[in-house]
Amino acid sequence: MYFNVSTKITDFMDPNESDSRRAFLKDGLIAAITLSGIAPLALYGDTGKSSPGQDTLKYRLDLKVPTRLFDGEKCWVHPRAGIVPGAGKAGMPRIVMTLNTLELSGSDVFKGMFGMHSEDGGASWTDPQALPPLAPRTEQLEGEERPVAASDFWPSWHKKSNTLLGTGHTIVYTRDWKVAHPRPRHTAFAVYDPRQNQWSDWEKLDMGENEKFQNAGAGCVQRWDEVDGNILLPVYFMPPGSNSQVTVTRCAFDGKKLRFLEQGNDLSIADDSRGLHEPSLTRFQGKYYLTIRNDKQGFVTQSDDGLHYAPIKSWKFDDGTDLGNYNTQQHWVTHSEGLYLVYTRRGADNDHVFRHRAPLFMARVDPEKLVVIRNTERLLVPERGARLGNFGVTAVSPDETWVTVSEWMQPEGVEKHGSDGSVYVAKIRWNQPNALFGN
Repeated sequence: MYFNVSTKITDFMDPNESDSRRAFLKDGLIAAITLSGIAPLALYGDTGKSSPGQDTLKYRLDLKVPTRLFDGEKCWVHPRAGIVPGAGKAGMPRIVMTLNTLELSGSDVFKGMFGMHSEDGGASWTDPQALPPLAPRTEQLEGEERPVAASDFWPSWHKKSNTLLGTGHTIVYTRDWKVAHPRPRHTAFAVYDPRQNQWSDWEKLDMGENEKFQNAGAGCVQRWDEVDGNILLPVYFMPPGSNSQVTVTRCAFDGKKLRFLEQGNDLSIADDSRGLHEPSLTRFQGKYYLTIRNDKQGFVTQSDDGLHYAPIKSWKFDDGTDLGNYNTQQHWVTHSEGLYLVYTRRGADNDHVFRHRAPLFMARVDPEKLVVIRNTERLLVPERGARLGNFGVTAVSPDETWVTVSEWMQPEGVEKHGSDGSVYVAKIRWNQPNALFGN
């Protein structure tokens, strides 16, 4: 099957643009793209009726590629987008995307964060530009100057303060840019100024002197903002002598500073894995849901108050079989009339892909049984050899939610399957407004 977007590239081009700018738009914004393995543009519906409205909620998929990078030395990773309402053209939001460069010669070597934005709903984008306030910096650690990077960043609009707040975590490297183990780790945060089109210098969230939080961060996590402006921010942490655990924190945010207030219960797993990582949070029909990465399988749990969660359970399909997701993240797509999970998994003719991290799927979740409904599974982004496990979700409008992801060009040779370092924007276009948008 093939995915065909008929819009012409020239429709997005300004005749007054410079030749170099026009070349970027033509090459980077692949508005007419045909990709093997993805279903034709269609109105997808769900046959299950586990909650009111889910039987009528449908969506269309539209796939775009605003930029790409693969030069044998670097590629883009962690592309995630946030919105600034009303700051774009004709009252549209400005969509701000951040990306890390990955040095292909090493493991998780992020030497720079870049940014790009769209004023017209993703029809055109600015060139990616380095973001000096979010760049790595040196710190005195263990008697020597060491590089420390902010990475795994996720910008998200904070309604109460009218601020685009990005969160992630820090990575400490050795002097020759190897990831240090064990290491201190912190949640990193920064604030975007739409008037200056500039991010603030990244800062570290102070979680106090508790020893268990000396290696704790919010890398790649999906947060939930409460009506009063407080933030439910999941983190994962590694107490001394233990594998990694997960908790949800409540933080205050005044538009400039993120402050730790309290935490819920600790979630852990007693096995020979590295523990629990990269939790993501959402709220749907009065309950909170947390999805969690583990080396062997993904986990899910729920809460009534957002802080205290039931024991974790492994993700499964509604027929009782394992979901097949392991050692990578999952995130939520939340519509007022339906809850969805985005994930990767085994069993998709993808044994050649690192940790089966492509293609990218989306399926509806039964919120009562906490299972994925198999017959609602749809392909969001096709597999072309490279992994797609590090991605983000952004509610852009009541009618549109985006999933953003890039082709991670490791290990060497993934390009032989067709990958080229593309950054994808998978637009989910709903047939009815999302009443949660803006709340």
